[in-house]
Amino acid sequence: MYLLHADGAGSKAILAYLYWKETGDVSVFRGIAQDAIVMNLDDMLCAGCYDGFLFNSIINRNARRIPGEVLASLISGTKDFIDSLEALGIRAKFSGGETADMNDAVQTLTVDSTGVARFRRQDAISAAHIQVGDVVVGLASDGQSIYENEPNSGIGSNGLTLARHVLLSEYYATQYPESYDSAQPKGYAYKGPHRLADKPKGFPMPLGRYLLSPTRTYAPLIRDLLMEHRARIHALIHCTGGGQTKILGFLKAGLQVVKKDWFPIPLLFARIQSCGNVSWEEMYEVFNMGHRMEVYTDRKTAEWLIAHARKTYHIEAKVVGYVHDAQAHTRQLRLQTPHGTFFYERPPL
Repeated sequence: MYLLHADGAGSKAILAYLYWKETGDVSVFRGIAQDAIVMNLDDMLCAGCYDGFLFNSIINRNARRIPGEVLASLISGTKDFIDSLEALGIRAKFSGGETADMNDAVQTLTVDSTGVARFRRQDAISAAHIQVGDVVVGLASDGQSIYENEPNSGIGSNGLTLARHVLLSEYYATQYPESYDSAQPKGYAYKGPHRLADKPKGFPMPLGRYLLSPTRTYAPLIRDLLMEHRARIHALIHCTGGGQTKILGFLKAGLQVVKKDWFPIPLLFARIQSCGNVSWEEMYEVFNMGHRMEVYTDRKTAEWLIAHARKTYHIEAKVVGYVHDAQAHTRQLRLQTPHGTFFYERPPL
């Protein structure tokens, strides 16, 4: 069977634009290239595919603001990241892509990608196999894996519009009006206390670099997991759009997922919440809040995965939740967090 996926770095590209304008560091766009690929790759992992990928890139720019050196950084960054996957044992190739000058439609730039792979239909993983008694293993989004060059904030490529506007100051609205929608209601854009060069207490690096942490891929770890225990893996859920509620889009009727044993909230998420006075419920619906990949499996396999993730890749992992019965006509999710319990119920798919 063939697997095709399309996604991108989203508004994180605008943040890279601001960082480049402030610092002159064009290499920041290499991380955006990684973001665009990983947002495809790690979704494709969830289907049970971990090898034989072909990626391309789609870049739309305002040519008056985005020069060729930025394009060069994006394209070389894409190729180099895909080459790094090969070095980790993940077969992947870069097929090139499309760049377009879209001055009338794009104020800065967009960076997107598509991925395609071919694998055996019998190897596909479906969340329809989630069952009562499964445990939910979370794979940490922050920290530093063996294949990362510096600590990762864990933010990935989701929620960057919210993060940008609640963290960064009005200076950016005045200095870079092209970086936001001026038709937004007054008081929404850039209402935070920070500049990109600020280093809040406890942060291992300046805020701008921490916000731009390249999205971590879990591909090497998921490859090992599927090679050893594919038959015991009932679902892989990439907690991106929808944050910790992502599972609701895949859960079958008659089941309830309860998540209650959380990782410590990463520093960046805590800062976003406090600066923006964002409700905790919204935080869990927008951000991954500490783990961006979930594995639904049995307890014995969970123990193997947790030990292997830590020892081999320096990625923290833990059982964060459980699967229980629910009424036959409903799908349920309960997030029992340190900041309140949030309950969600949906009709059958």
